[in-house]
Amino acid sequence: MTSAQVETEQTPEEGYERGLGSRQVQMIAIGGAIGVGLFLGAGANIAKAGPSLIFMYALAGVIIFFIMRALGELLLYRPVSGSFAEYSREFLGPFFGYFTAWTYWLMWVVTGMAELTAAAIYVNYWFPAVPQWVTALVFLVVLFVANLISVKLFGEIEFWFSMVKVTALIGMIVIGLGVLTFGFSSAGDTASVANLWQFDGFFPKGIGSSLMTLQGVMFAYLAVELVGVTAGESENPEKTLPKAINTLPWRIALFYVGALTVILCVVKWTEFAPGVSPFVEAFARIGIPAGAGIVNFVVLTAALSSCNSGMYSTGRMLRTLADNGEAPRVFSKLSTSKTPALGIAISVAFMGIGVVLNYVVPEKAFGYVTSVATAAGIWTWLMILVSHVLYRRAVDAGRLPASSFPAPGGAKCSWIAIVFLLFVTGLIAYDADSRVCLFVMAGWAFALWIGWLVLKSRNPQVTERREPVLEKVL
Repeated sequence: MTSAQVETEQTPEEGYERGLGSRQVQMIAIGGAIGVGLFLGAGANIAKAGPSLIFMYALAGVIIFFIMRALGELLLYRPVSGSFAEYSREFLGPFFGYFTAWTYWLMWVVTGMAELTAAAIYVNYWFPAVPQWVTALVFLVVLFVANLISVKLFGEIEFWFSMVKVTALIGMIVIGLGVLTFGFSSAGDTASVANLWQFDGFFPKGIGSSLMTLQGVMFAYLAVELVGVTAGESENPEKTLPKAINTLPWRIALFYVGALTVILCVVKWTEFAPGVSPFVEAFARIGIPAGAGIVNFVVLTAALSSCNSGMYSTGRMLRTLADNGEAPRVFSKLSTSKTPALGIAISVAFMGIGVVLNYVVPEKAFGYVTSVATAAGIWTWLMILVSHVLYRRAVDAGRLPASSFPAPGGAKCSWIAIVFLLFVTGLIAYDADSRVCLFVMAGWAFALWIGWLVLKSRNPQVTERREPVLEKVL
C-alpha cells in the first residue's frame, strides 16, 4: 500500500484552513516547552530535590523527545488534525480513540480552569483593586473571540506569547551568566558553580525525594504535544513538523536545564521556597528592582498562552469526536472562518465554570487540577507511544507504508518511554497529595465507559466501524 492510498483511504477532507505557517508552528512548539510549571512550580521542586532537579528535567526531557519523535513519525505517515486520538483509533480500535480524544479534551479544560484564574491573580499584582472575576472574564472573552476569528490569529497570538517567554528566559540566562562571569551585583559575591554541590551534595535529600519531583516535572512539559494537533492546519506539515520536533532537545537543554543550572549557580538552592518563583528570587538577589514585575508579566503570558492553546485544541478534539459519531454531530460543523466554533464555545463555557468554582474551593484545588491534567497528559503520551509501536509492527509486516520521518531507535525508544511513564504513574499513586487525581481519572474512565455503552447500543456501527491494526499485527 502506498502513501497516496493511505491518504485517500484514511484521511478525509477535514475542511480546515491550512493557515499556520512555519514561523507560527515553530513558536507554538517552543511555547509548548515553556510553561507555568517551570516559572512557578520549580520553586517547590527545588526545595524538595535541590540541584538534582536539573537532572530530573534532563531525564524527563529525553523521554519527551522519544515521545515527540514517535508522534512525528506518525504525523508524517498521516497528518491529521485529530492527531494522537486518530492514531489511537486506527491502531488500538475505536474505543481508545474515543477515550483519548475525550481525555485530552478534559486535560485542556481543567488546565484552562487553573490557568485562567491564575492569570487573573497575576494581574492583581499590578491592579489589586480590580476584582479577580472581572479580569478572568475579560481574558476568557478576548481569547475566545480570537480563536473564533481564524486559525491564523490563534497562531499569531501564540507566536507573540511564546516570543515573550523565550526572550525573558534568554535574558535571565544571560544576566545570570554575567553574574557568574563578572561578579557584578551583591549576588556576585556568593554566585558559583560550586553551589550545585557544596550544600549537602547534588542530591541533598536523597534520590527518592528527587524522583518524587518527576510528576511536577512532567506537568511542566504538558502541551509539548500540541504541535501534533496543528498538523491538519499547517501549511506544509512535511517540512514544518520535523523541524519543530527536531529542535526540541536544544529547547529543553536551554530553557529548562540551562535556565535552572544558571539560577542554582547564582543562588544556592537552600534559599528557594515553595510558592515563590525561583526566577523572581534570583532577580531580587541580583538587585534588579523590576525583576518581580518582569517575571510576573512573563508568567501571565505563560498562563494566557496555555488558555489560548486549550481553546484551540479542545475545539479540534470535539470535532474529531463528532466526525466519528462519538460526540453530538453539531460539533463537526465549521464556521465561515473554518474554525470549530461551537466546540470551542462549549469548551470555553466549561473553563468559565472553573473560574466561578475557584471562588469557593480552597487554594489546594489548583494542585488537584494540575495533578488531574498530568494524569490525563500521561494517558495521551502513552497512547502516542503504543500507537507508534503498533505502527512500526504494521510497517515491518508490510501492511502500512513507512513514514518519511522515522523515529531514531524505532519502537525500542517508545518502550523505554512507556516504562518511564508507568513509573511516574506509580510515583503519583505513592504520593498522598497527588494520588487523588487517579481516583478522579478512574471516575472519568467509568463515565466514558458508560457513554461508550450508550453509543454502542444506539449505533453499533460507530463503535465497530474500523478493524484495529492491533488485531492485524499480533
